[in-house]
Amino acid sequence: MRHLSVRHFMRATALPYKVATLLYCFNERDEALLLERAQEPNKGFWSPCGGKLHTDVGESPYVCACREAEEELGLRFAFSDLHLTGLVSEHGYQGQSHWLMFLFEIRRQLTVLPPEHKEGRFQFFPREAVAGLKIPRTDRERIWPWFWQHRGGFFAAHCHCHPDGHDEWTLEESYILPPGAGRDASPRRQLQPHPGRPGEASLPVVKHGRIHH
Repeated sequence: MRHLSVRHFMRATALPYKVATLLYCFNERDEALLLERAQEPNKGFWSPCGGKLHTDVGESPYVCACREAEEELGLRFAFSDLHLTGLVSEHGYQGQSHWLMFLFEIRRQLTVLPPEHKEGRFQFFPREAVAGLKIPRTDRERIWPWFWQHRGGFFAAHCHCHPDGHDEWTLEESYILPPGAGRDASPRRQLQPHPGRPGEASLPVVKHGRIHH
């Protein structure tokens, strides 16, 4: 078969690139909060809540996550309430766009079910029930299994979604907590939010892999 040139390949796969955050929230029973989406993408499927970054104003993933939590859950979080569990890129998802998704676990436990709104309705599910729900294909294949495996740690993955429905996955980085360590052993940054500005914080400076305040 004739090989396509790089330039031809890039033209053939020129799709919009979208950047989004997903919020993995849990209650006191460690049940996952999922949204039955009433809007595209993935209308009618259960998924974590979240939304696209406002890239036109240079919004950061952490600011986006805090904003989406306030808009969809009615809750205000600081950066220190978020743990970045995963970074997932998808090439040619549904043949419509490329995606880069930041998967945040919310450290604080939810005590009530958020009310229904225009994005859909919420429900808590135990871990063993998630796989049996109507969830997006890529979530079922790898994202949820890798999230459970790396909970409290971190992973980065890429999915090449082929037109014939075949997905080709690459796990690009993986940090799994040692057995018995518990999620409290995951790296934490103690940030001080600015008064009156929810989510914003005094960020440490990172030099040579170490955090300097």
